Parts: sequence; C-alpha cells; structure tokens
Amino acid sequence: MNPRRLAALTGFVLIGALLTACTDDGTPDPSPSQEPTSAAGDAGATPAATDELTCESMISEGTVAALTEAGWTAEPREFRVGGVELSEGLLCFWADFTVPSDHGQMYGWSALSPADAERAREGLEDEGWRSEESAQGVYVTEDPQYAMSTDEDGYGMTYLFGDGWVKVADTKQGLLLVEGRD
Repeated sequence: MNPRRLAALTGFVLIGALLTACTDDGTPDPSPSQEPTSAAGDAGATPAATDELTCESMISEGTVAALTEAGWTAEPREFRVGGVELSEGLLCFWADFTVPSDHGQMYGWSALSPADAERAREGLEDEGWRSEESAQGVYVTEDPQYAMSTDEDGYGMTYLFGDGWVKVADTKQGLLLVEGRD
C-alpha cells in the first residue's frame, strides 16, 4: 500500500476511534446540518482578523445551541490537511464525551496561503481524495468507499478551499455550517 494512503487511512482510523466508542447510548444525533446559514456568497469568507476563532464561533449559533442542548461539547484538535499544518486555524470535534457513543461531528476552519492551499490539495489528492471545482472554491472529498458516513449526495469528509481559507466537515453538506469567525 502507498505510504501516503496508509498514513491517510491511519489518520482516518484515529479520527474514527476518537469519535467511536464501544456502544451506542441510544441518544439521537442532533441534526444541525439542516439549519440554514449565511448566504452562499459569504459562507466561507475570511473573517475579520480581530475575531477570535473558537469551536463555538466557527459554526452558526443555531448549530452550537443544538449541539449543547444535546449535551455535546467541543474539543479542539491539531489541524493538518494533506501534510500541511494549519496553525492559524482550528479543528473541533463535537460529541458527548461523558458517555460511550459513536456519535460526533467535526468542523474546522483556517486561513492559509495560496501555496499552502496548493500543497494541501495535492497532498490529499495523492492520498486518493477527489477534487471538484465550483463557484464556491475547490471541494476535496474522501473516496466514499472509505467514508465513515456520507451525506445524502454521497459525500463524506470534505474540505472546501476558498480564497485564503479552507474549511472542513464530516460531510460536504456539513460545510454549510462552518462560518469561520464571527
């Protein structure tokens, strides 16, 4: 197996292990992914530099409310994309960490230079991820056969690279919830 693909698979298994516990506690998943967010034109816009990026500020208030009402909290993690460390960003895992459960959601946002964006995209593509250009930017999504979960369109974990930023969620639809900084 290709060392990069093995590294990606290992990282994905580690993410899965973090979000997956021994048993399901029967608590239904909150469904914030159905909430509307800001207009598509500014959904990934670079936030003002004075705003602090937190797990709560990068997603909509309605999403934070739904997650916290379900008893979930956020834990920040190191944010790396395709071998590029994104020290200006934040990756957050939301779950109820007090009980064993396989329910969780991931959201991330970071500013990045065009050179780092290109290296990150190339790194993901070298690991078998798929790219699609759109009016919003470049979507890079995992091969659905390796996805832990997919949205109704079949997309699993997906990055959206815009002009000077990148965001990530468990699914392409989940990207609608990532606003960056308030």
